[in-house]
Amino acid sequence: MPNLIKSEDLHDFLVLNRPSFEERLLSVAVNVRDKINEIHVIGNINLLDNAHQLVLLIVDGKLDEVEEFAKKEGIVWAKHAMTLSFKLEWIRAIRKTFWEFLYHFDTLNGHKVKNSENFYTETSIYNELVDSFTNSFFISYSKYKDELIEKQQKLVNNLSVPIIPITPDVSILPLIGTIDTNRANVIEEKVLFEVGRMRIQTLIMDLSGIAEMDNEAIRLFLKLLDGVGMMGSKLVITGLRPEIVRNMIKLDVEFGGKATTKASLQKALQDYLKIDTNHSRESLVDLFSK
Repeated sequence: MPNLIKSEDLHDFLVLNRPSFEERLLSVAVNVRDKINEIHVIGNINLLDNAHQLVLLIVDGKLDEVEEFAKKEGIVWAKHAMTLSFKLEWIRAIRKTFWEFLYHFDTLNGHKVKNSENFYTETSIYNELVDSFTNSFFISYSKYKDELIEKQQKLVNNLSVPIIPITPDVSILPLIGTIDTNRANVIEEKVLFEVGRMRIQTLIMDLSGIAEMDNEAIRLFLKLLDGVGMMGSKLVITGLRPEIVRNMIKLDVEFGGKATTKASLQKALQDYLKIDTNHSRESLVDLFSK
């Protein structure tokens, strides 16, 4: 047993013997021990200070403070994308070291073995507080991560529907990649909003960069055509790929009067903006580089 300072109060005992507690804690948390300084630099988290603060809150039975402390740590840990396995090992090490020092406290103070009922009550309270810290930490961590992912997804969605004004009345929407149901919904929401906000009279939607559209996305795409038409805007579709056209034929899809189709974006610009064919390619490069 380490040379510990005796105290009849557990809180004071842990304060007086903090150096020994930290030394034992580091010996238990083998993998975290070498990351102490790195974690401090990355997230400005002093693990030893926080461990000491946590055990004092636990012995004082301060549930609200324990949970609030855990929430703050969860946010910091998530914000800096620090490894969760280190946190799990650290919490286990704190629990193990705390129980060892609780035993030393009882031994130094000559406490007899507690009866089973009192011992069960005491251990249950301490364990519940440690568990509350763990649960609150991970809930806070997950919530922050979910909110961050949602913000990033919204940003990606906005960037994936780039409506580019060409004239006060004409805009281009070049789409690339795969259009699934989720993205089709995003496109519909964004297009209808921008058509109304920008008062677009003619929207040229270029699909030459679309590699795939699933069946449900095609159906939603047709609803978008209806919506744009209802808002008084003319829709021009360019660059339909053969494989997408085949899927539309299988689904018995017809544009009818909902949209005009052109073989290419270049052709649409030539027709609607009177761009000289010999200079249309250079004009497009200029437009997309602005």
